[in-house]
Order: sequence, then structure tokens, then C-alpha cells
Amino acid sequence: MSASEVESRVLILAPRGRDAGVIHQLLAKSGTPAAICADVTAWVAALNDGAATTVVTEESLVEADTAALDAWIDAQPPWSDFPFILLATRQAGRRPARAAAIIERLGNVVLLERPINAETLASAVASAVRVRRRQYQARGHILEREQAEERLREANETLECRVAERTREVEAARETLSFALDSAGMGSWDLDLASDNARRSPRHDAIFGYDEPVATWGRADFLDHVVPEDRLLVEAAFVRATGTGTLDVECRIKRLDGAIRWIAAKGRAKYRADGEPVRMAGIVMDRTDQRVTEDALRQAQKMEAIGQLTGGVAHDFNNLLTVIVGGLDMMIRKPEHTERVVRLAEAAMGAARRGEQLTQQLLAFSRRQMLRPQTLNPNRLLLDFRPLAERAAGGAVEMAFDLDPTIDPIRIDPAQFEAAVLNLVVNARDAMDGSDRAGRISVASRNVRLDTAAVADKGVPPGDYVEVSVADTGSGIPPEALARVFEPFFTTKEVGKGTGLGLSQVYGFTRSAGGYVAIESVVDAGTTFRLLIPRSSDPAGEEVGTGGSLPLRRATDGDTVLLVEDDEQVLGMAVESLEELRYRVVVARNAAEALEHLRGVERIDILFSDVVMPGGMNGSQLAVEAQRLRPGLKVLLTSGYVANLDEGQVIGKGELPVLNKPYRRDELARSLRLVLNGE
Repeated sequence: MSASEVESRVLILAPRGRDAGVIHQLLAKSGTPAAICADVTAWVAALNDGAATTVVTEESLVEADTAALDAWIDAQPPWSDFPFILLATRQAGRRPARAAAIIERLGNVVLLERPINAETLASAVASAVRVRRRQYQARGHILEREQAEERLREANETLECRVAERTREVEAARETLSFALDSAGMGSWDLDLASDNARRSPRHDAIFGYDEPVATWGRADFLDHVVPEDRLLVEAAFVRATGTGTLDVECRIKRLDGAIRWIAAKGRAKYRADGEPVRMAGIVMDRTDQRVTEDALRQAQKMEAIGQLTGGVAHDFNNLLTVIVGGLDMMIRKPEHTERVVRLAEAAMGAARRGEQLTQQLLAFSRRQMLRPQTLNPNRLLLDFRPLAERAAGGAVEMAFDLDPTIDPIRIDPAQFEAAVLNLVVNARDAMDGSDRAGRISVASRNVRLDTAAVADKGVPPGDYVEVSVADTGSGIPPEALARVFEPFFTTKEVGKGTGLGLSQVYGFTRSAGGYVAIESVVDAGTTFRLLIPRSSDPAGEEVGTGGSLPLRRATDGDTVLLVEDDEQVLGMAVESLEELRYRVVVARNAAEALEHLRGVERIDILFSDVVMPGGMNGSQLAVEAQRLRPGLKVLLTSGYVANLDEGQVIGKGELPVLNKPYRRDELARSLRLVLNGE
């Protein structure tokens, strides 16, 4: 019999007479399964197996031992309240105490006094079965709930185990990361941007000089440690980081113990769905030792470069001075030999001119040369320059020019530009010496637009540029030499075939023009140098040439020059040259003496002043003050180099004419004529 059949049956306990058989037949007619129990023991056993209800006579319980029944009733689960149908004997008075106690003990009992009719009994049985069925349903719900609770408990236990395991993994990873960061000298931080409070590792606070972690830490605490000179830089970096999502700043801090240290802070921002930054996390590290090491390395490299530069300068200038000093010595010994004196003087002059050129190349590399920038069409310069380039290349080399007719104008010093291109052509020619292949040098120009990525490491802004390239089919440059080609006096040529300053001049020229040089070279295939110069927004003008030969302009009507020069030997030479040109000369050795003369009443037609002077006022500043004191006063400046690059560029724009040192008497005369005549 299945569990459902057992639980739907009706148990009958009526051991006397025919009651049990009659009740069984009655229930069978209504289709209700029933089972007759012989005695109380069998009946209690059947109750244990399961039943819907039971019909039991009063006398069968009163006369029997009900201990097993009492135990069964007490053992019912919480959902069970078993329905009993008790067939009682009609009583004239009160029911006996035992019978009353048994009825009370049964609890959920329907009492039917005999005699009863079949319909009443059937109705009572049907009602009890329904009650018991609902109890079984409740049992099912309770069981399902208990099973669900068990499954939930098991799931919770599994989840707790997984969470505990994951927590252990996270803690292990965090410990590993913390150990790695600490080993690298890095401290971690996690900043809540809303509360401006950060969680930090102990190393973080130690970097700022704290032996014990501080309670709270925000941007204000960080900035309090940053030295005042770097504070704006750091504030700007934080503002920029909330927009870009990346923080990368290096600055100096003052630790709690007063020590100044260099630190680097790097981090990334996290955003809400609406794009608002809510969090920033990253690392901080002490970079003081690395900075000291890097500075020492840079100093060592600088000293190596200075040593190379000094040796090269000394070698070349000693050669030139040998010619000059030797020639002057021989002239002094035999001044009566006129032809010999002229020949030696010309040799000394040539050596001096080569020294001047060497100085200009050095100044070009260091970007200290006197600039006279003009807005020009580079194609016109290149076409005018073509015959010179072809002569420099030699007849065995094919020269090709590919110039873009729509080329943009650029603002450059034309002489420096021509010198740069000539240096590249000569280098290209030398790269093809001894080659079995037919030599070819190509000069090209074109307009290019450089984006941010293209100029990322060039030190120039993105935008429109003009590219002038010189390409050859020569031997190429070895990779190990590419990084050094712009160093002064570095050369791969044989002794006597180059000073190593040509490419230095090219580098200095392009940097002074606001551009840069790019190199592409393949060994045994050739090299291409590309000069990238910013496009000028001004229209191209006529190039300023050196001008034709002008006769010496001698002073008339007592023209007076206020000469300002602090070097006594240069002063003496200048006075002699000016007096030969019949100028009256008023001498001043600094700006203060010159201003005293300018505040007086003596005649002064032109101020001729050195640019670089001691005393706190340079030549260009003196010129401004002089023209304020004497409006319309003519000014001619002279200098070997300008210490301040911006000042040199201003001077070179033509606002104040400049005569480069060294100068000869005819160059001085020509410059004076141009200034005094307003040409």
C-alpha cells in the first residue's frame, strides 16, 4: 500500500459485536478506504503508519491500557492534530471520570452518541478526512519550506566558504601587492573625491615623514607638504587628472622632519555613470635618489661634451692662431718687405675669417647667434643657392631639385638657412666619395602637417610645417653614430676633412627657427636629412642680400659717434677706425658713462654700442634709453654673441641694426652709412 493510500484510510476500532463490520461496509459504499483493528495495540501501530481519521468505540478505550496511545498523541509533529471520531454510549448522568479523561486526552475529537444513523457517521468521517488532508497539505508546505531552508542554509554555507576563500585570496593578493610596493619603495593611496579622504599604506605616510599612520589624509594634506614653488604645478595636475583620468606629477615635498625630497605620484580616476569623478587611486614613491643619480649622469655627459667641445675648439683655434701669430711675428721682424707683409697679412686675415666662421658655427649650435629672421619663400632661396650647391657637390655628383611650387613661407635667417643646406650638401657629397655607384643628391621642399603624435618627442607644437630635405645615395650613417651626429666636433670623416661642426650648425639653425631635424639613414643605401620649419602666417617678402659694394662713407660736417665699449683693445681699434673715417668720437666704457654724455648738450649723431656690457644695462637697453633722451638718435649695435636668446631674436628683427664682431673698417663704414642715411 502506497503512502498516499495509507494516509487516506479510516481506522476502525470496535472489538465488540458487529459494529466494526457495519462501519466498514458503510464506508466501503462511499468509496472510503478503511481498515479494522483488532485491539488497541494494533490500532496504535496503524496510527503510527498513517491514517486520515479513526472511528473508535468508547468502551474499547475505557477498558484498555492507553499508555501507548498517550505516547503517540504526545509524539505528534507540530503540523498534526489527528481527528478522532468517538462512538460513545448514551449516558443518563455524568460520564465516568476515566471516559471523560480519555476524551479530553484525545483532543481533536468528534463525539457521536449511539445509536447513530449511517448518514451522520458518513458526514463525520468525511469532515474528519478533509481536516486531516489539510494537515497533510500543511505538512507538505512545511516540508517544502524546511527543504528550501535547508537548501538556503547549504547555499549560505557554500557561499560563506567561497567568500571566505575569496577573501583569503584577496588578502593574499593585497599582501603580495603591499609587499611588492613596499619593496619598490612605493606607497599606495585611494582617495574618495567626495569626502577628500584617502586610505593609504604605511609606506605612503612614511614617505612624508610619519612614523605612525595619520588619522586622515586628503589633497590639502598633500599640498601642505609640497614646497611652495611646486604647489601650482601639483594643483594643476590634480585638476587635469579629473578630466583626463590620469595623474602623473613629480614635485618636491617637505617631510615632517623638514627634509626636502623629490616624489612622483601616479594615479587613475574612477567615474560615475554621469561622468562625475568619484575616486582616484595610485602610488607615490620617493625619487630623490634617482634624481641625484640622473643629475650626476647628466653632469657626467655634460662634462664629456664640454671636454670634447673644448678639445675641438682648442685644436681649431690653435691652428688659426698659428697662422695669425706666425704671420704677425714675421711682419714685425721684416716690416720693410712690403709684398711679404701683404701676403702674410692676407693669410692672417683669412685665418681670422675662418675663426669667425668657426665661432658662428658654435653659436648656431648653442642657438646664441645673432639672428636676422625674415619671412621668405624657401624655394626662391634654394633656386638662388642652386649654383653654389652644384659647385659644392662636384661634377661627378648629380644634383636634383624637386621644389613644391605651392610651398608656404617660413620665417628664417636666410644666411643661416643657406649655410645649413650647404652643410648638408657637402656631407652628402663626402658620403659618396669612393662609392662605385653613381652619386645623386636630391634637394626637395614640400608642405606637411604634423599631428600631436608626430611631434611627441620633438619639443615643437603640432601644426603646419615646411619640410626641406637633402637626400643622398651614399654610404649611410651607422646606427651607433646616429645619436651623436649633432654633437659639436663629432665626425666620422678622416682627419683634416671636417671639423664636426656642420651638423651642429644645422641643428642650431632649425631649433632657432622653431623646428627640428629628422634623419633617415640606411648603411650602404643613403641618408636623408629633413629640416622641419613652422609655416609663417605672414606673407613672404623680398630676401635681404648682402648688398653691392659701397664706397667708404666718411664723416662730414663733424659727424659725431658716441662709442660705448668695455674692452680696451676693441675700444682702441674702433676709435682708430672711426677717426680714419673722419668721425669725431666720444668714448664711454659703460652705459652709465654713455647716459652722462647723452644728458649733456654736446653733438651726438649716432650711438655705436656693444650689446653685452657690465653694469646692469646692456646695449639694447641703452639704445632705448638713449632714444628716449634724444628722440630720433641713430643707433648701431655690435656684438659677438647675445647671452639671452630672446634678446637676440628681438635685436635681429631689424628694429635695431647690428654689426657682427669681428668687423673690418669697410664693414663699419657701410653700416654707419646705412644707419645715418636711413637706408
